Parts: sequence; C-alpha cells; structure tokens
Amino acid sequence: MATDYKSTVFLPRSSFPMKANLPLREPEMLARWREMGLYERMRAARAGRERFTLHDGPPYANGHLHIGHALNKILKDVINRSQQMLGKDVAYVPGWDCHGLPIEWMVEESYRAAGKNKDEVPIVQFRRECREFAEKWIAIQNEEFQRLGVEGDWGRPYLTMSYDAEAQIVRELGKFLMSGSLYRGSRPILWSVVERTALADAEVEYEDHVSTTIHVRFPVLDTAPREELRGASVIVWTTTPWTIPGNRAIAVDADEDYVRVRVTEVAEGSRAVVGEEILVAGALLAAVAKDCGIAGHEVVARLPGRTLAGAVCAHPLRGQGYDFDVPVLAAGFVTMDQGTGCVHIAPGHGADDFHLGLAHGIEVPFTVGEDGGFLDSVPLFAGRQVLTGEGETGDADDSVAAALEAAGGLLSRGRLRHSYPHSWRSKAPLIFRNTAQWFISMSDTGLRDTALSAIEATRWVPPAGRNRIASMVEGRPDWCISRQRAWGVPIPVFVDKRTGEPLRDQAVIDRIATVIEAEGADAWFSSAPARFLGDGYNADDYEQVRDIVEVWFESGSTHSFVLEARDDLDWPASLYLEGSDQHRGWFQSSLLESCGTRGRAPFDAVLTHGFVMAEDGRKMSKSLGNVVAPQAVIDKSGAEILRLWVVGSDYSEDLRIGPEILKHHADVYRRLRNTLRYMIGNLDGFGPAERLPPTGMPELDRWVLHRLYELDGLVRRCCADFDFHTLFTALHTFCATDLSAFYFDIRKDALYCDALASPLRRAARSVLDEAFQCLVTWLAPVLCFTAEEAWLARDEAGRAGGSVHLTEFPTVPAEWRDDDLAEKWRKVRALRRVVTGALELERAEKRIGASMQAHPVVHAGREFVEAMAGVDLAEIAITSGATLVEGAAPAGAFTVDDVPGVAVVPGLAAGEKCERCWKVLPDVGSVAGYEDACARCADAVEQLTEAAD
Repeated sequence: MATDYKSTVFLPRSSFPMKANLPLREPEMLARWREMGLYERMRAARAGRERFTLHDGPPYANGHLHIGHALNKILKDVINRSQQMLGKDVAYVPGWDCHGLPIEWMVEESYRAAGKNKDEVPIVQFRRECREFAEKWIAIQNEEFQRLGVEGDWGRPYLTMSYDAEAQIVRELGKFLMSGSLYRGSRPILWSVVERTALADAEVEYEDHVSTTIHVRFPVLDTAPREELRGASVIVWTTTPWTIPGNRAIAVDADEDYVRVRVTEVAEGSRAVVGEEILVAGALLAAVAKDCGIAGHEVVARLPGRTLAGAVCAHPLRGQGYDFDVPVLAAGFVTMDQGTGCVHIAPGHGADDFHLGLAHGIEVPFTVGEDGGFLDSVPLFAGRQVLTGEGETGDADDSVAAALEAAGGLLSRGRLRHSYPHSWRSKAPLIFRNTAQWFISMSDTGLRDTALSAIEATRWVPPAGRNRIASMVEGRPDWCISRQRAWGVPIPVFVDKRTGEPLRDQAVIDRIATVIEAEGADAWFSSAPARFLGDGYNADDYEQVRDIVEVWFESGSTHSFVLEARDDLDWPASLYLEGSDQHRGWFQSSLLESCGTRGRAPFDAVLTHGFVMAEDGRKMSKSLGNVVAPQAVIDKSGAEILRLWVVGSDYSEDLRIGPEILKHHADVYRRLRNTLRYMIGNLDGFGPAERLPPTGMPELDRWVLHRLYELDGLVRRCCADFDFHTLFTALHTFCATDLSAFYFDIRKDALYCDALASPLRRAARSVLDEAFQCLVTWLAPVLCFTAEEAWLARDEAGRAGGSVHLTEFPTVPAEWRDDDLAEKWRKVRALRRVVTGALELERAEKRIGASMQAHPVVHAGREFVEAMAGVDLAEIAITSGATLVEGAAPAGAFTVDDVPGVAVVPGLAAGEKCERCWKVLPDVGSVAGYEDACARCADAVEQLTEAAD
C-alpha cells in the first residue's frame, strides 16, 4: 500500500476564502472602516505631504443613483486612492447640487398629482418643500455612493443650498455686478413653455420632431437698387411658421449665385402662379421647384448674392399690421444644403438672427409670451399658441399659414421630420423667444479672452477636450444666468425704476450676503427690500429682482465656497472630472465664473469620461429593458464588479455594460482573487528569517522581480496619466499570464514538495512576498474591498486595526531591473510554449495523463540553447525529465509557427512515480524506508520528521 504523504506536502493555508461573497462582505468592510475612522486616519497619515485635490462635480439630489453616477464616482475614488497610495494628502469632499429645475419639477409633479397649483402656495413654503425633497435624496445618495466603496468626507459634504454656500453665490454674483459685466438685456433664448423658464444649452437634448414647413413670398419693393430685382418675390423657407410675425429681414450669401425665375407651368394643387417671378439660390432651384409644384420655369436673370443685399422687401402680411420694410442682408451663416438660399430672419427667435439684426440696427420684437402664446400686441395672432402648457403643438402654425395663404404670400406647405431641441426634463419641445434676462458679458471685461487663455494653460485628458471647450467658448454668446423659477439663489439686484440700471453698491451686496448666510436665501423673498437697501436708499425707487440664478452659475461657483473655504482642500483644484457633456456644462461654467472673478481657471487639469451605453451599443431605456441599475449589480455581485468594470473599460470613450459584460468582469475578478489567495496560502508562516536576497535567487525568481520593477514604473505613469484602463490590463495580464500560468505553475513543485529550508522554496516564498506587497497595494485603488480583505488575511494578528489604504505603493529597488535577463527569459518562455503545446496534444491523444509522465526531447537553434544555459528544462516544462538538443528536428516533430527554430519530440519519462511529488523518476525507492518516494521527497519528509521531534 502506498504511503499517505498528504500531511507532509506544504499545501497552501489561508483564511482568505475562494468564494468572495461580496454582497455580504462589502457592507461588513464598510462598517469596519467607519468604526476605525479610516478617512480621518488616511488624512492623518498624509498630514504635511503634497496635496492632491479632486473637486467633486455635484450631482442633482433628485433620485436613486444610475450607472453613470457609479462610473463617475468610482473613477474619482480610484484616482483619489491611487494618489493617496503615491503618498499624497488626498482630501475628498463630495457635494450636491440642490437648487434648480430638476428638484422644483419633482415637487411640482406632486402638486399636479394632488390637483394643486404651485403658484397658489406662498413661495417660502414651496421653497421649504424643495429643500426637504433635496435633503431626503442627499441622505439616500450619500449611502448609495458609500456602498460603491467611495471614500470621502461623507459626514461633511458641501451643499449648494447650505446657507454659507448661498451667501457665497450672492457674493460671486456681486463681483460680476460691481465689475459692470452683469447686465439686464433682451435676446432670444431657448425657452421651455412647460417649465416656464429659460434653459441652458446643457439642459437641452435633441430629439426627432415633425414640423410644418412653408415657402413664403416676400415681394421686392419698387425701391430696390437694381431694376432686375423689382417685381419679383424673394422666397424664404422655414420650419417654424409661427416666427413669420417676428420676421424683420432676409439673409443671403454674398458669394453664391442667385436666379430670377419666371414660372411657366405648375403642377396640380400648386400654389405657384404661371407668370410670377421668384428669386432663389441657383443651387437650390431644382429642390424649390419640386417642393412648390413648379413644373416649368425659365431663368430671367442670374445675380450674385451681393447684388441682392440692399434690396428691400415687403412683409407678406403688409397692410395687416406688418407695414415695415424687410431688408435683404448678406450673412456668413447662410448655407446651400436646404431651403432656398434666402433665410428668414426673426431677431427674436434665433441666435444668428439676433446678432445679424443687432449689427444692422434692426429691432428685436417681443412676440411670444412665457406661456407659449402670442402677446396681445401681435397683429392677427394675439392669443394663438405656439406650444401648449403640456408641450403639444398649438394653433399658431396653422393660423400663420392660413393668413399667409389669404394674403397671397404662401407658396407651399409641407411636413418635415428633423432633429429639434427638447427639454431634458419634461421632454417637451422648446422655442426660441425674446425675453428680458440677466447676462454676464463675454466681452465687456474680456471674459472670453481670459477664459481662452485659461483653457490653453489647463491640462486636458484626453487632449481633444481642449479644442472642444475652446470652440464652445469662442462662439458662445453672453452668459444668460437668470431663470424664472422659485427654487434657487436669487439674483440679488435692485434696479433703479427711473433709469433701468442695476444698483451697484458693495455695501448692499455685503448686507444681502450677511442676511442670507444667517437665514438662507428665503430671506430675499420674505424680507422687505429696505432691509437690504439700508438707510441710504428709498425702497420705492427700486425694483427688486425676483429671478433666480441658473444652477450652472451655482455649481460653477462651488470652487469659491468649497476649495477656498476648507482648510483641507487647495485652490485651484488639481483635477476636475466629469462626463464629456460637461465641456458645455460644469467645466465651462466653473471656468467662466472663476476667470471672471479670479482671472484664471479653478482647476489645473480636467479629465472627461464617456457615457454608458447598453452592451449592444444602444442607449439605455426602460422601454428596451436594457437599463443596468448599480444597486442591482451590487446586490447580485458586489460593488467590486462595478469598480472592475470601470477600469476594465476604456472610459475615454463611451462605455458599454450589460449581463455578458458583467459576467466577463466577474470572471476576471475570480482570477485575480484566486491569484491573491494562492500567494497568501503559500506565504503561510513566512517571516524575515526565511527571506533570500535577490543575489541568492535562481534566474526565474529574479525575472519575476524584474517584472515587478517594470510594473512599478507603469503603475506610477498610469496614475499620473489617470490611465487606469492600461494599468489594470497590465496587472491582470501579469497575474494571469506571468504568475498563474507560468511562475506559479513552475514553482508549485518547489513550494509544495521541497524541504522547508530549500533555497529554491525560500526564493519562491521571498518573491511571493514581494509580489503580494506590490499587487495588494497596486490593486487597492480599484478593488478596495478585496485588497483590504487580502491584506488582513496575510497577517490578521499583526494588522489588526490597520488598513492597506493607509499604506503606500512599495518602493521597488532599481537593482531588480535586469533587461538582459528579461530578454533571455523571453526566449525561454517561447521555447516552453512549444513544449507545452506538444504535451497538450499528447494528453488529447491520451498518450499521457499528466505532464509529469513525459520526457520530451527538444530540438532548438543556437540562440535558444544559449538562452537555456543554467535553466532546468524539465522544471520549466513541468515534466519529470527533458532533453535539449541543438540542431534540426526529425521529421514529424511538433512545432509552432510563430516560434521558428524549436521542435519537440514527446516521450515518456523513465522510472517510477513518486507518491509525494508525482514525478516519474529513476531514483524512486532509492532511500531506505521511502520505497515509493524519490530521493528529494524522502529527504524533505525526513527533515520534517526531525523538526517535529
């Protein structure tokens, strides 16, 4: 009967389980961290060190976290933890955006559901309900963010609705007021009829919408400077018929050719008239003729666009309240991809229209009210609705088209499905309407130029972000900061009723800020104006502005009441990090606010990540059933899988997530966990006395140290570049390929079967200890729960009360670098791959059961033979024996195409099987008393027995 050697084999022993059970263990770890005050201890451990400040972009406090929140906060946490591991002092203060339409809209929804009208409730009461709503969701999101493993000062977050924040926002507004860059003016802005407020670009999304299209005749007046223009009609085309009452000009391209065309034949149902003459761009004539049912025509004259400029037309509703002249103007924005080449200009309903009108001294009419209806002052159409309060198309388009047809101005009418701006909250279409708003000038005090200079001075990751935001700032109009809502920080301005000018008095601003800091912004709405104006002014002479400031100005001001106000943070921030949409949103508002008040950006670097899509690349939606909720992933698999997904994806682009992708990352996690478990198990009982210096180690073990040196450099570069995808890919490859499939595979025999004091076993355990210390800290920023669990399992007694997150990345000695050794072992591994390929084929053909039964003969060229000098081929091939022969291989030998010069002839090992190490060796039974063991195993057991005695 064979001897049972199981108790003499040094199998791995560890309290670190193979089954992670993350949904149960992660909350236990979070409780441990809270109990030990981990965040405070992290701060104390880095006190006085170089600081790294990542300023948190505030999410809205209005619902459970979605997968985009998880991506954003996990990536921030990975960066913060990695900087902490590099030895820096990394304070992280999370924050929330608490004001504005997202929250106000949700509170209004509850009113609508109850059949109540918000406007009938005192504003202070309504604002109190908004505050309570925000407080509820802040508490919920606070816990949900922590459940992701995000470490920070969760007990002291910043809130834009805290009194000190509201007061500072007032002070920041006051700076723009006092500098003269804040002014009240009127211009067209995107307006939500449903929400009754102006919207910022970042609050707008584009969806398909079906619009009514019309071609309209604008008769050229007889006063036209060129005779060939008189008697014709300039034809314009628009997808917004309701803007025709606001028309004040027509734009043409000075460099394009235009044609005067006489209609000779019309199709059935056409509104064109035989004999009439029209003016359109030559490039669009065919399309216009088709759309307008013009079956035949002749070109009367060809005219360059510059000759049209200066002509004067009549409004098509002339004689019905629209008796002004309509000039034809040259403009650079006219294109030839659609329409007629003659663009209808309504200065109150478009940005290009507004600026063209402004340049030519054309009035900007007020035609549409905040309810989406025409004002009483609009001839023919007073009370007609562009959009209803529910966001549906009103009767304005039909009314305008009917009036045009009755007046002979309508040439055609159609329908077009196109991309159109919608509110991202109500999902309703928006309109451009001229309104009185408060603006910050981009030019009066040089804000645009300052911002562009700051963009150049900032590090953008990826670099394309620089051009993206620069183009936006270059072309953006003045910053509209006012909103006609209730929940937010008021614009703290008084306007002189006689002059219309805002009161610019620093003492008044300071007085307002002091009151708000003590009582909150509600005081602006509940206090008499005299309280703020003081004794120096008569309140009856001033209008108190009731608008609130847009939330983008608020969040853009967070640097002033977070970074500058807290001793644990630095201004400017080391990094801002959000999604790529924030070039238009928070990045830009922060940039403009800081440049306008401090002359530079509030950040040194900006990192952007992509959006999260379903795994098939489609947008997530409840209707498609492809929404992935972070809470569901955590409950099923644990937060570590989400953290792994973040770094396992290229977050510089859009990311994908779904069941198969999560399954893949769960598999990756298991491989990493098993790597750590194997190392911990094989380090059981390892201490300083057992450690071998690198000079006393075999080449294979020194090669692993060289790989650790290489990875250390990569880890530090990737942390500096915020490139955790590359970092994690490299670590995973190292664990799966260099360690598990190579080093562990080879050294398993020495670790399990060599004598305790064997130099080979000591070398392996010394390398495992170094590799573990590196890996557990390198992985800690990503797998924060697992790294902590592994770190504690390595030495539970010695590390009680401690944490891997209080440590730093190990200092890897430069002496570990050995480029020549790395090149040699590149060839050794290539040769080994051919051997293992041959053995796999032998197993598949059932000629051997395990590699230990084999004795391959390897035929190799000189470079491989030289590389194998001093290397035990049987050891690295995991066979019981092996022979290396220099020269060509016999016919039929096994080869691999991408390793030329190496061929293998498989064979069986000679001898008997050792019942302890399972090698087939000639010396099995050569030691008395150990008839079924090889000499090496007999010696190991003998030493173990003597030690036990």
